[in-house]
Parts: sequence; structure tokens; C-alpha cells
Amino acid sequence: MSDKQTISVDVISDVVCPWCYIGQKRLEKAVAALPNVEVDVHWRPYQLDPTIPPEGKDRRQYMLAKFGSEEKLKQIHDRIVPLGAAEGIDFHFEDIRIAANTLDAHRVIRWAASAGEGVQNRVVKALFAANFEKGDYIGNKAELTRIAAENGMDEALVTSLLASDADKDAVQAEIEQAQRMGVTGVPCFLLEGKYAVMGAQDTAVLADAIRQVAEMKASGQLAAE
Repeated sequence: MSDKQTISVDVISDVVCPWCYIGQKRLEKAVAALPNVEVDVHWRPYQLDPTIPPEGKDRRQYMLAKFGSEEKLKQIHDRIVPLGAAEGIDFHFEDIRIAANTLDAHRVIRWAASAGEGVQNRVVKALFAANFEKGDYIGNKAELTRIAAENGMDEALVTSLLASDADKDAVQAEIEQAQRMGVTGVPCFLLEGKYAVMGAQDTAVLADAIRQVAEMKASGQLAAE
């Protein structure tokens, strides 16, 4: 392709999903590997567990109830930690004290999309890092406001919006839409609104999928479908 082709990638994810954090890093590398493709990334909401109360739950007790034993939980963490390290993620699962309900985090991510170029990506990355590498409680409105402000959003506006019910219904509607599309796990990368790549695929797999869709778009095949 002689001219840059713009491709949209909608990432359906949850910021308390470690595989989504790995997927974010791999997508970033895939985009960097495609200098002839302009990739427009949008982050879309999903909640792994919407039943967690607004104040959160003790994470250790929550995870033990979910996976059954310390041994099983250790096996899961031991599998994820080296995969994260390979992508530059320093997972500190032991520092996460509270399992957060992520509805408010998704509201902030939604608002970040209209806060300026690159802001949404920065906010998402900061939320992943806060939760998984620093053990910060991202269900806390003050913490969400701090992260938003540090990454280009209007602090007063975010504070005001978080104190209201703004966009709660819209976020939940997006999650329901993803479920109707057949999304049952995250991350899910939706290319040009048509082609889904499920899971935290390797960088090469993501890059190849984006390249193929870009070539199809450039040749007019997408419009013909």
C-alpha cells in the first residue's frame, strides 16, 4: 500500500482483566510494526463481574471463592506473570487488596474518548498500571479522578460527572451490545466493526489481522461485502 490506510480497532475489555492488559501491550506493538497503517483505537466496556458491589470486595477472599484454592490461584498468577513480563508488565497481584466494580472506570474511559487525541489510550493504560502494578483501588472515585487528570482530562468535570449517574446506562448498553454480538470473554479486538480477533493474541497475529483488513479496505473489498 503506497498511501496510509486508516483502520478502526475497537477493543472490548475490562481494566481488571490481566489478559486485557497483556492484549493492550501486544496491540501497541502490533500498531508500531505497521508504519503504513493508521490504526484508530477505541476502548469499549465489558465487566467480568458486574455483581461486585460499588464498594468492591476483599480481593483475596473473592478470588479464593472464584477459583477454589490458594494453589489454583497461585497457578493462575504464575502463568500470567511471566507473560506480562515479556510485554513489559510488572504484575503485582498480591498488592491488589480490593476487587473493584469497574462501572465508574468505564465511564471515565468513555469520557476520555472526547477529551483529546490520545487521551483515551493514556487513561486506559494508566488504569491497567494502577490496578495491576501498583495495587491502587480503581473503584475509588478520587483515584479515578486523579488518573483522569494526570492523563489529560478536566479534573473538575470528571469529579462532577462521577458524582452523578451520567452515562451509566450508556456503558451498560454497550456491554449488552457486546454480549449480543457473542462476546463472552475479553479482550476482543473488533477490526472495522466487522472482524473479531478474540483473546490476547500474539503481536504477530494482531499485526497480520490488521494488515489483512487494511489491504482489503484499500482494495475496496470491505465496501463490497
